Amino acid sequence: MFSRRKFLMQACGGIGGLALSNLLSHEGLLGATPGGMPGRTHHKAKAKNCIYIYLEGGPSQMDLYDPKPMLNKLDGQALPESMLKNMRFAFLAKESARIMGTPRTFKKHGQCGMELSDLLPHIGSIADDICLVRSMHTDQFNHVPGQLLMNTGSAISGRPSMGSWLSYGLGSESKNLPEFVVLICVGRGVPGGSASWASGFLPSKYSGVMFRNEGTPVLNLDNPASITPAIQERNIKGVTQLNALRHAQVHDPEIESRIAAYELAFRMQSAAPELMDLSNESQATLDMYGLNRSEPKIEGGNPLGGTGLFGTFARNCLMARRLVERGVRVVQVIHASWDHHSGINTGLPHNCLMADQPIAALVKDLKQRGLLDDTLVICGSEFGRTALGENRPGARAVTGRDHHPNAFSLWLAGGGIKGGQVIGETDDIAWNVAKDPVHVHDLHASILHLFGFDHTKLTYRFQGRDYRLTDVHGKLVPKLFA
Repeated sequence: MFSRRKFLMQACGGIGGLALSNLLSHEGLLGATPGGMPGRTHHKAKAKNCIYIYLEGGPSQMDLYDPKPMLNKLDGQALPESMLKNMRFAFLAKESARIMGTPRTFKKHGQCGMELSDLLPHIGSIADDICLVRSMHTDQFNHVPGQLLMNTGSAISGRPSMGSWLSYGLGSESKNLPEFVVLICVGRGVPGGSASWASGFLPSKYSGVMFRNEGTPVLNLDNPASITPAIQERNIKGVTQLNALRHAQVHDPEIESRIAAYELAFRMQSAAPELMDLSNESQATLDMYGLNRSEPKIEGGNPLGGTGLFGTFARNCLMARRLVERGVRVVQVIHASWDHHSGINTGLPHNCLMADQPIAALVKDLKQRGLLDDTLVICGSEFGRTALGENRPGARAVTGRDHHPNAFSLWLAGGGIKGGQVIGETDDIAWNVAKDPVHVHDLHASILHLFGFDHTKLTYRFQGRDYRLTDVHGKLVPKLFA
């Protein structure tokens, strides 16, 4: 059907080239490839793996990370009209809204003296390892566009996620597990949905693969009882040959992704049981993460983050470490929700009690195993909360805070981050950034820098345009880097 010349050109440029590059990369023999292709970095990387802890909903920065004594002094007072002008809120009525104080107390932690809330004693114990950014800001004040911007660099659905960009740029370290894994511990749900970890217009092999919390990590991974490994191997080979024939005809890159997915699933059938088996973890490790903690009852509060998830979230944090150990490039641990429009003084402590210990244990565990130096840990959300109490029409009482994009906090550790420091400041009520503003695009540019990429050069051509994670924005935040 083909001339010899055409056959060789298609074989070398298609399936044959894919197979060869895969083999060479696993043997450490793959040299630099053209810009924007897996396997090439623009400068020496400090990080090679990423664990992204995403606390969906917008945790309250002034109740967790950013102490503001003035809030209690001004409790019940209105903001000047000049501060409310041009502000958009999701629910509160700004004309009658009043400043709401906080019952939280803050104390200094570590040699660096980082001030953190009484709700975060375990994260306080790793203060010298983390860099707390108090001057984050974003363009979006609602969850879906805010989550998309934080996770994909765009408020428009359909762009590749940060995890997908990292997978695309770095390639895989693991033969038997996906490059990008998502672990979800759902309370209310994730409004942004799978768009927050999808590959967008990148080949689908770079999408996050969602692992389940119980049983086999991926549905339909196990073979029926009558299918032996030998039969399954022959089936996969046959399907691969058919897909290769089709690829030679139409040259659709998604066929390559399909071939890779079939072969990965086959290899995962042997790798997944060992991954999910925690019997080789010491009791001290399990206790450090808090897998068997008892969960207190929420009295008259708002269990927005869900109940019965203490063990699940702790296990997901431990699984993140196990996945990184086994060569997975990016692990995203998601818990929903921290969207406390009401019941903040009961719901927020419950969420923190669930998350504080396992998150701190993850950083400590990575450090003691020598993995923290090249594993970047990020803990953040899409925005923060208002200094004003939420007084939405029809609400019986003011017990929560609305969305706030102007100023919020997140932290990073490991992977080339300079720990034991605070970057940025907000004003007296955490309303606006007062010093060293860091936009979401700046954060993404800096994260890519840690992985060896110039954010302006890690691109993918789609519909005639070179796209990137930071779009046409973003600048580095040098203070982040060790």
